[in-house]
Amino acid sequence: MSESIAQALSEASEILDRSGVPEARKEAATLLTHVLDVDRTFLVKNSDHAVDEAVLHRFQTLVERRARGEPSQYITGYQDFYGRRFEVNPEVLIPRPETEWLVENALSRLSSTSTAFSICDVGTGSGCIAITILCERPFAHAIAIDISETALRLAGRNARALAVDDRISFIKSDCFEAFTANPLFDLIISNPPYVSAKVLPGLQREVRDHEPLVALSPGEDGLTIIRRLLLEAPPFIKPAGHLLMEIGFDQSEAVRDLVDPDVWQLVDIIPDLQQIPRIVVLQRLPA
Repeated sequence: MSESIAQALSEASEILDRSGVPEARKEAATLLTHVLDVDRTFLVKNSDHAVDEAVLHRFQTLVERRARGEPSQYITGYQDFYGRRFEVNPEVLIPRPETEWLVENALSRLSSTSTAFSICDVGTGSGCIAITILCERPFAHAIAIDISETALRLAGRNARALAVDDRISFIKSDCFEAFTANPLFDLIISNPPYVSAKVLPGLQREVRDHEPLVALSPGEDGLTIIRRLLLEAPPFIKPAGHLLMEIGFDQSEAVRDLVDPDVWQLVDIIPDLQQIPRIVVLQRLPA
């Protein structure tokens, strides 16, 4: 017996709610729009529309996956970021609103005029940071680095899909280790792994059990990669160029203590929309 869109959504919402999925109705709608290849408005306007049995079975399978904790972004294969759709999979971190704030602050330091800029995205993952900057700044060029070849291939697909692949290069590297010369960038940007090992067990199951550990935590106090960036980035930044990093909710004071005042000017540590210190902005001092 067929079900209407409204019935399918109601049953799925109940299953997700019982499984502890936040915003169960919204999550159910996300999965149904994906299966039907429609937008949410369609669901509202056609709530009495019957769902084909084959489509309904596929939808129910996806709901079961979500009920077990798998993020909807990995189920659908995409996440919207800064107004654009990015392919994602379990090999990369799911782009988050906090990282849009990182991009916004980078863009504020890159002119929107015809000036050419060079940027480096360390730990690019899906490529959402570098690609978004290139989309917003058509005269910019980027090098995106990651230790994961799988992530780099996915980022490359995103670059092609958003038509910036002619202005970005992808390099497999652990921070700057693969660089045989010292290219000078106007801006280096990174959303590094910064979750400390001790808090990993307390993360949401969607994050703890499904997102790549290497992109979440460097272990110990969560500052390992941040320390490396502060130490290793200076030779790759032009004088007066910037380093921008996203940090954890409780790391601002520790990061302040790590900044070498002979190398960096700490321009600001900018809070996110929840007023949590989130974006570190540093400027390279003249050598």
